[in-house]
Amino acid sequence: MNDAFQLNPQLASDCHHIGTIKNIELLLHKNAVVPWFILVPHTDNEDLLALAREERIEILDLASRVADYIRSHTDYKKINTGSIGNVVSQLHVHVVGRKHDDDCWPKPVWGNLQTESSYDAETIRQIKDIICT
Repeated sequence: MNDAFQLNPQLASDCHHIGTIKNIELLLHKNAVVPWFILVPHTDNEDLLALAREERIEILDLASRVADYIRSHTDYKKINTGSIGNVVSQLHVHVVGRKHDDDCWPKPVWGNLQTESSYDAETIRQIKDIICT
């Protein structure tokens, strides 16, 4: 774990902070066109597969929890996950709900969403209550 953890400024500006769970920052992308969460573990490691086994299990368990939320609280049943890091090198894992008629299907969401939509404060609060408790 990195005691001096700082969230990458690009991730901070693109996302709502939902909570911190087991030293993992849970973020929600501000564009609500698709349900798009980003998990950022407190580590200096830039590679998901280089994490210690326990850290990998924790982030994958949280990703699974987020995927369960997306499936049960939205009409998105397909879940995409990814940890590329070409633009933002800080280790982060995307968990995104997808469907065949979403805004940029079948392309990846990053850089391809053509429309903008926002979350209201009540929706963000509900997401926090459901996932973080």
